[in-house]
Amino acid sequence: MKVLFVLTSHDELGNTGNKTGFWIEEFANPYYKLLDKGVEITVATPKGGKAPIDPNSDTEDTQTKDTKRFKKDEAAQMVINNTKVLSKMDPVDFDAVFYPGGHGPLWDLSKDKDSIELIETFNNAKKPIGFVCHAPAALKNVKTQNGDPLVKGKKVTGFTNSEEKAVQLTEVVPFLVEDMLKENGGIYSKAGDWEEYALVDGNLITGQNPASSGLVAQKLYEMLN
Repeated sequence: MKVLFVLTSHDELGNTGNKTGFWIEEFANPYYKLLDKGVEITVATPKGGKAPIDPNSDTEDTQTKDTKRFKKDEAAQMVINNTKVLSKMDPVDFDAVFYPGGHGPLWDLSKDKDSIELIETFNNAKKPIGFVCHAPAALKNVKTQNGDPLVKGKKVTGFTNSEEKAVQLTEVVPFLVEDMLKENGGIYSKAGDWEEYALVDGNLITGQNPASSGLVAQKLYEMLN
């Protein structure tokens, strides 16, 4: 089985002067969950090369067994430092695609033409497409074959407005994931803030927050089987 992971290339947190990127836990947990089951993983970003890590996901209180493993794993570090260029990825070569979050995707993956086309191709082929936390931002401009937003009429979740408020970035981000999914016609639901929560609707899998990343990966793997 081959799964494509798509990470952000964006590292500026709006006009704050602070850095952002992808959230380590949302990459590391699914990465090892799938890798340990023998899944072949390729990681791509819009720009290729080193994927930016959100520094807020690399603090003492955000560490998990998977992030600790990642920090000691030279092979995984190599993968993150040398990501493939997204435009050169062919969906035919993969069985599924997975998007980890972090705030970066709000700026680049939400409007990246290659990412949009890639998701649409996977979806049209009815292959599993997974997103966690802020990564559903990548679905903002994705359409079905009839021109409707992909999430229209589908059960979806993603980083909540209240979670965004809790991290004090409501006024910094270009849009709120929860609002966008609702505006695009998604049937949005959520658990309590920071609780594990993931939904499956057809071939679409969405998870609410960092705590949900492993559950999304598990559901993705089950779908592949």
